[in-house]
Amino acid sequence: MSSSKKNLKTQAIHTGRTTDPATGAIASPIHLSTTFERAADGSYPHEFVYTRESNPNRQELETCLAQLEQGERAFVFSSGSAAIGSLLLGLGASDHVIASEDMYFGIQMILKTIFGRWNLSVSFVDTTDPASVKAALQSNTRLVMLETPSNPLLKLTDIRTIADVVHANGTALMVDNTAATPVLQNPLPLGADIVAHATTKYINGHSDVLGGALVFGQADHPLAERVMQIQHLMGAVPSPFDMWLTLRGIATLPYRMRGHCDNAATVAAYLTTHPQIEQVLYPGLSTYEGHEIAIGQMPNGFGGLMSILVKGDASDAMRVASKVQLFTRATSFGGAHSLIEHRASIEHPETTTPQNLLRLSIGLENADDLIHDLEQALAD
Repeated sequence: MSSSKKNLKTQAIHTGRTTDPATGAIASPIHLSTTFERAADGSYPHEFVYTRESNPNRQELETCLAQLEQGERAFVFSSGSAAIGSLLLGLGASDHVIASEDMYFGIQMILKTIFGRWNLSVSFVDTTDPASVKAALQSNTRLVMLETPSNPLLKLTDIRTIADVVHANGTALMVDNTAATPVLQNPLPLGADIVAHATTKYINGHSDVLGGALVFGQADHPLAERVMQIQHLMGAVPSPFDMWLTLRGIATLPYRMRGHCDNAATVAAYLTTHPQIEQVLYPGLSTYEGHEIAIGQMPNGFGGLMSILVKGDASDAMRVASKVQLFTRATSFGGAHSLIEHRASIEHPETTTPQNLLRLSIGLENADDLIHDLEQALAD
């Protein structure tokens, strides 16, 4: 059986990894060297030249991520923001980008405050509405950026439908798959050209490594060539140890995601009945808008990320966050620890995130313990 036909659980453990020929170690060595020896004739018989351009640990991680996402080529970076920033650098100053109006606020700021000064134009639209995306397309639209489920409102966009709309215009489609991971959602077979990840989150899974990645469905995509050049020349790449840790985290990704999904489903069901909760934003709820889309493109589960709207205003939401004992008040998501955060207070003053919203990253603790903690925090 070819590796591409193996189950994702098997791929997560074996893809990109080989037994070390020098020692027989089944855990890959960490290659800290910044430079690699040339042969007497000036060639590089081991393929590696300089670690900014290539590194054995990076090769392993990129090979693994490409296969998990069913793509042909992957590039890893020092953060998710660096990955998407490098993709945007591959565009021209007169190009146009369409982005989801609800997406990670840091990427919104990159588009507005950094690339806006370079005359890269951007339109933020409701990508859950194909008509809005079609209406926003221009002759110079080079890239459409989706985040589904979105952060922090957990909106669902039909990837296949948007891909059809975008490709009719000759435009590339990128999907940020950080919240779903390749365990729950595969955007490339659904029509996306590029998948982005903040590997900091579920891919690594232990809240101890910063990283990002881009995976291309076609190795010869024009933007793939530009991204490779930018990665090699600018060097915003993870350290060998960070890449080693991320690859180690991937080995347990399918099982961790099952735990996150199970816990999140239990917590979401509890919160929907709580009198102090106005709304639970979670794709797994049958009453949630977009649930049918989630069933179609997230067949293996709905993730561990959710947001809740507390009855009241920002002070009421902050009061709940201040009372948790098991949840940790912290940014980020995707680790074993459950986290809670008042998103509007960390975002730009112009944020449209509801002031009474709390984002929950449901970890791998016992679900009943998590519910008990939320119960006491929500108590009057």
